[in-house]
Amino acid sequence: MEFLYEYGLFLAKSVTLVVAVGVVIALVAGAASAKAKPKKGQLQFTDLTEQHQSMKADLQHQLLDKKQFKLWHKAQQRDSAQAKPKLYVVDFHGSMDARETESLREEITAILAIATAEDEVLLRLESGGGVVHGYGLAASQLDRLRQQGIKLTVAVDKVAASGGYMMACIGNKVLAAPFAIIGSIGVIAQLPNFHKLLQQNNIDFEQFTAGEYKRTVTLFGKNTEQGRQKFQQELEQTHQLFKQFVQQHRPQLDVEQVATGEHWFGYQALTLNLIDEIQTSDDYLIAQLPQRQVFQVKYQLRKGIAEKVGMGSANVLSLWWQKMMQQYWAR
Repeated sequence: MEFLYEYGLFLAKSVTLVVAVGVVIALVAGAASAKAKPKKGQLQFTDLTEQHQSMKADLQHQLLDKKQFKLWHKAQQRDSAQAKPKLYVVDFHGSMDARETESLREEITAILAIATAEDEVLLRLESGGGVVHGYGLAASQLDRLRQQGIKLTVAVDKVAASGGYMMACIGNKVLAAPFAIIGSIGVIAQLPNFHKLLQQNNIDFEQFTAGEYKRTVTLFGKNTEQGRQKFQQELEQTHQLFKQFVQQHRPQLDVEQVATGEHWFGYQALTLNLIDEIQTSDDYLIAQLPQRQVFQVKYQLRKGIAEKVGMGSANVLSLWWQKMMQQYWAR
């Protein structure tokens, strides 16, 4: 028994010492991380011209004999030595809440720091739209390029609808694939109401507000006709602002004809002046490679472990929602 007692006491002291050392290490590590916080993300520039030239060189090496390849390679070197204006490529795959705007802001800021009036930005856009304030801010980020005199070309390969088209119309030129979904210049809001269900289960719902229209419609209370009318009025006002925004950036467009909430495919959108050309982003890039040096600009946000785990299910739901909306628009 005495041996067990001594052994237990020794074990307790050992555990206490290990825990104390661990606490000290954690405090030191925490202080160090507090002094030097890592950046929220990382900006990446990828030379797409170099990648394309490397691919061409590999193919030509297989197709040409040694002498022919040497001549071709020298010609390519002479061409690459010439100074050319730049084309900066930015990708925006928008979610419902337009959270990608944070990265877009950093990418636009970086481009504006180095771009000249001879340079151009190509935005490869894919979005079915989402919240008004989120996509309004995203469109404002693109407008920074226009204000600084930097040409902006927007290419839509799949879909730019609603808030997505709000972004697209900022472009000096808007391209779309033949069957890309374009338009949906409208506003929608929908919500369930559980008032009758609560009544059936003898559950009271109380809501307190200050201001006549602080809350117009609600999930749990009984909605009034006055509240519904006010809510509809707010939707109409938002729609009117949307139409004015589109008309400002595409004056050649008959807004009243297209601002019905409908969507169109690329071919149809061209006849309605919603876009300027039928062309995929790949074709446009390849056409620009001989005359411009092309860089892809991407700002990658860093995510902590907790955020990665916590956002996993949210991302799955977001992807499901976007796919469902794309199928809806494609009907």
